[in-house]
Amino acid sequence: MLTKIFPFLSWLKGYNSGSFRADFISGLTVALVLIPQSMAYAQLAGMPSYYGLYAAFLPPMIAALFGSSRQLATGPVAVVSLMTAASLAPLATAGSEGYIGYALLLSLIVGVFQFLLGVLRLGLVVNFLSHPVVNGFTNAGAIIIATSQLEKMFGVYVDGKAHHYETIIEVCKSALHYTHWPTLVFGVGAFTLMFVLKKMAPKVPNVLVAVVLTTVIAWATGFQHDTTAAIDTIQSPKAREMIVAFNAAMEAKPALEKKQTDVALILDEAKKAHDNMATLDAEHESNRIQLEIKEISYKASEYRKELRDLLFQAVPADNGSLSFHLAGELPDGVEDDGRTWRIKVGNSPLKTAELKMMGGGAVVGDIPKGLPSLSMPAIDMRAISHLLASAIIISLLGFMEAISIAKAMAAKTGQRLDPNQELIGQGLANILGSMSNAYPVSGSFSRSAVNLQSGAVTGLSSLFTSATVALVLLFFTPLLYHLPQSVLAAVIMMAVIGLINASGFIHAWKAKRYDGIISVISFLMTLAFAPHLDKGIMIGVGLSLAVFLYKSMRPTVTSLSRFEDESLRDSVVHGLRQCQYIDMIRFDGPLFFANASYLEDQISARMENKKDLRHIVIVANGMNDIDASGEEVLSLVVANVRSAGMDISFSGVNETVMEVLERTHLIEKIGRDHVYSTMEKAICAVHESAHRKSEESQCPLTNVCYIA
Repeated sequence: MLTKIFPFLSWLKGYNSGSFRADFISGLTVALVLIPQSMAYAQLAGMPSYYGLYAAFLPPMIAALFGSSRQLATGPVAVVSLMTAASLAPLATAGSEGYIGYALLLSLIVGVFQFLLGVLRLGLVVNFLSHPVVNGFTNAGAIIIATSQLEKMFGVYVDGKAHHYETIIEVCKSALHYTHWPTLVFGVGAFTLMFVLKKMAPKVPNVLVAVVLTTVIAWATGFQHDTTAAIDTIQSPKAREMIVAFNAAMEAKPALEKKQTDVALILDEAKKAHDNMATLDAEHESNRIQLEIKEISYKASEYRKELRDLLFQAVPADNGSLSFHLAGELPDGVEDDGRTWRIKVGNSPLKTAELKMMGGGAVVGDIPKGLPSLSMPAIDMRAISHLLASAIIISLLGFMEAISIAKAMAAKTGQRLDPNQELIGQGLANILGSMSNAYPVSGSFSRSAVNLQSGAVTGLSSLFTSATVALVLLFFTPLLYHLPQSVLAAVIMMAVIGLINASGFIHAWKAKRYDGIISVISFLMTLAFAPHLDKGIMIGVGLSLAVFLYKSMRPTVTSLSRFEDESLRDSVVHGLRQCQYIDMIRFDGPLFFANASYLEDQISARMENKKDLRHIVIVANGMNDIDASGEEVLSLVVANVRSAGMDISFSGVNETVMEVLERTHLIEKIGRDHVYSTMEKAICAVHESAHRKSEESQCPLTNVCYIA
């Protein structure tokens, strides 16, 4: 009982100093991969990069302590990070205080859902996400993740559009207008270095090498070169006018949003009071304000795009200050500093006294030193209603990824795995992670592989990983200041290469054609609806359930004949003749309300088409269950067959079905002497009477008779 509540107590059995050394080395190795990856994935989730370190601190430890897998490495992962960003985008601006609050709340909901599934022993619910759907989604997700990093690779800034492909088009347009070449060189160089090291020296931590090397080079070369400037140092009246217009639009929006909230309260009160005139007035005012907000947001977006596209040349003054001229408008005889400058424009009004001017590339910047504070995320019921559907999908998708990895490792180590215990571990990791500023996490394939290869014996390796992350947060965050953002983009791109699996589509197609089609449709729909990734998954799940229901409603009903290996096989599939007098009908699947009439129709069709038919044997080996509708139809079939002057028997009836026949007394109607344990016994019993005065020279039930 104690080890069920505290699974980590089982680690102590047979633990020794050799195991401790292996766990320590494995934990440290995983941490060296996890630290840069977590920062990259945090940005993919729309969070400041250091929140990735928070998600890499407590969750790996909790998941290891309360999960069942000893080698599973939990933390930020690509697909869950992408899903987090997609879930939160409609609620708040990426990176804002409200956005971070919603991310922590999402982690709490995900954790509670996973924990409840584990406690209630409902781990099988993950089976609703079929492998073809997950394969299609994962391949599309990998492409979306990789392309979403192009903005950082080129060093450009664009607003997200309604569809992901529209955003990528805008990124390409901006890159054609201006690409910051040092940023691109750092990104491409880091990716190439990681790729080469992975192929040539797989034991070398390629991510760590790339991060350390590029950070040192960026610091030594002054890769980041930002400054602040007053608006009067901008020598272009057009640019100054745009800054003022952008600020006016951004400052007007909060006032309108507050007014919209006030009108919503008035509308609620009017509806409660059943005041129709006041309700209509409030709805009209609400619609008017919404249109005004949309118009102002559009204007702000246009001004932001134009400001981002402006390129400046800086002229140094004797006192060291800079004046900025539009590129190509530099006065004759005046020399610039050789850099191309841009205004850093975000989703808030620009400070006209301190405009942020970028003359270099983007780096990670300041990371708060110290461990995250422990506090409960703010509970917002309205936000929970918006996040619940996404949280369920993230829960199932994250757990499916984690359990798939854990099963693969358990097959190698011979360890016993409990999916429900793993759900509890993942759930607690997300619940406690949400209290330590962590966004949703899951098991990582790449880091789990590193953990296994490094020789991890128990989950203690994950405790060492968490301890290493804690040391970095406490003492080494300044060393990460100069890490280029494009290198983090390269880390993400490198990580998602392994998610692309085109052979999965072919494999699904070979297994079942409809599985291949579902996988392709899930892939295309996920790409089409991105960044609304939940729609792609829901379409895939819907198609899978629709196919399942269709197959359940129309199960395989076949007539059997003797095959050359002396077994009884489907006569149509193998080109075998059928007996004129006996029809052995095999029904594959449970007989229930959705398909009972289908069996009745199939038997009626055979009775009409086979004029010499005398006996029907229902082979019930595949009939593993039966409900009231199925029992009613069987009773009707027995009555119809015998009223037509024929006879009917059953073979291979299992215990579950037999219990129903006994309780409903249908067994008496069929006749106990008409129920046989095997097909061969049924043939022996009915063959002679059915073939009396027969003109059939060879019976296809006892001899192999191919159709000529």
